[in-house]
Amino acid sequence: MKKKAFMTLSDAAAKRVKELLMKQKDADMGLKIGVKRRGCNGLSYTMNYCKDGDKFDEVVNDKGVKLIIDSKALMVLVGTQMDFVEDELRSEFVFKNPNEKGRCGCGESFSI
Repeated sequence: MKKKAFMTLSDAAAKRVKELLMKQKDADMGLKIGVKRRGCNGLSYTMNYCKDGDKFDEVVNDKGVKLIIDSKALMVLVGTQMDFVEDELRSEFVFKNPNEKGRCGCGESFSI
């Protein structure tokens, strides 16, 4: 039985992350996803380039992209899908997190 990933990427997100990672000089570079206390609703997503995670971080390979899930965010991010949306006014990564209980009006922070 295949282990279910903590987090997945939509096709659009995988394509955009690959484009961004190709600009990095290190072929082993991945994207570290986490959360931090911020905003009017308490938590905000973080994304940083990262080669190797910390000891207890979870490494997920989805659609050819290496995601490193911050160990402190594992329980918050379990089941989340990261998407990338682009229209005339914006282009951004969007997190579809089944654990979210609320979002602030501007969409920058969330609560669980």
